[in-house]
Amino acid sequence: MKEITAFPQCRIVPMRLLHPDTTKRLLNKIVKVPGIRRILLNGQNIPLTVPYGPARGTKNTTNLRKSITIAGNMVDLHVQVGTITLEIDDKSTTDHIRAICDVFFVDFSYYIQEGKFMKTQPSLVDYAKYGPQADRSVIGLVDPKRKEKPSLITLSNERVCGGYEL
Repeated sequence: MKEITAFPQCRIVPMRLLHPDTTKRLLNKIVKVPGIRRILLNGQNIPLTVPYGPARGTKNTTNLRKSITIAGNMVDLHVQVGTITLEIDDKSTTDHIRAICDVFFVDFSYYIQEGKFMKTQPSLVDYAKYGPQADRSVIGLVDPKRKEKPSLITLSNERVCGGYEL
């Protein structure tokens, strides 16, 4: 297998979990920044049915699990966003992202971490599920056990966030 070039990564960590509308507003500002290669949203899972308690098995009626529009693309949120991880072309892009976040996060604080947060090399599980010809842009973004397809966000026919058809 060919080695993938390692790009810098940063992670936006707000001090609160984000509401879907807040996530939508922030991501629509972030995707406009040139130099972002991939975006990964992490957070607490929001199940379709109540997993425990007296209401176990009934439909989970929450307004936190919904579809949002990012750069004209519909994305189904299955998590309440706690962190946003970005793979970028170079470290100067982090300054643009920090400037957006400084203006955006006025009601509560946040911080940006720099480091390695996503896989860049396919693992054995990735190889077993997707094969040797897997789209390398989704390595580290997709849970191999997940049945649903990953979301693809395109901006002017340019790939912004990983995703592909299974």
